[in-house]
Amino acid sequence: MAQAKKTNAVRMLEGMKIPFELLEYAIDEKELSAEDAAAKTGIAPERTFKTLCCRGDKSGVMMVCVPAGRELDFKALAAASGNKSAELVHLKEVQGLTGYVRGGCSPLGTKKKYPVIVDASALSFDFITVNAGHRGLLFKLAPSDLVRAAGAKTAPVVR
Repeated sequence: MAQAKKTNAVRMLEGMKIPFELLEYAIDEKELSAEDAAAKTGIAPERTFKTLCCRGDKSGVMMVCVPAGRELDFKALAAASGNKSAELVHLKEVQGLTGYVRGGCSPLGTKKKYPVIVDASALSFDFITVNAGHRGLLFKLAPSDLVRAAGAKTAPVVR
């Protein structure tokens, strides 16, 4: 891609020499969901992963990647991350913690390195998409490469 946006997440994958493709799509402030991204890129929702910024009662902040259209199971997340409970980080805190805005949150290249959990369903695909650190920009990559780059754990964390 000639004029690819250079986000921290893009720089991270390039530095690790992990293969990826960047997919760009037009955004609308009212349409920032993973479902909208899936529709605009033509990628199936089950392959389009949204990144949620969560907090565990013991582990603190963590980034969680789940398929579009699926709901995070907080009990499963807590169990997978060694916590008794887990919750979403309040939207007002997300940018300060991660450096990313709503609709542009990536599990890679955050201001501070946080634990990452990717829903286990990702491993059933040859590729998935996940935000590349900017609204309207997705990585298309092998789920195993995302897991490796993020040092992520995989676990079933959706209902």
